[in-house]
Amino acid sequence: MRSRSFYVYILASKLGGTLYIGVTNDLIRRVAEHRLKLVESFTEKYDVARLIYFEQFDDAENAIRREKRLKKWNRAWKIRLIEESNPNWDDLYPGIAGA
Repeated sequence: MRSRSFYVYILASKLGGTLYIGVTNDLIRRVAEHRLKLVESFTEKYDVARLIYFEQFDDAENAIRREKRLKKWNRAWKIRLIEESNPNWDDLYPGIAGA
């Protein structure tokens, strides 16, 4: 049986822009939904569609726990986390989606 992966991800509207933190079991599909603005939501309203950070987990419980923890962080901590691995806030979606 194939093990499932779960992801905590951060989207941004632009470099230094509005941030959104979410959790999913299908990162490519979920980010595509944000990018296509399929649902009226925070990300659609603020044009938050650039995947700038993600972490992978083996179970949903740890992914959800991490998402909740990150949402409580202040903005400076979130920016530091992002810039440790993605200093230019490059959109990571094309690299994972094969686009």
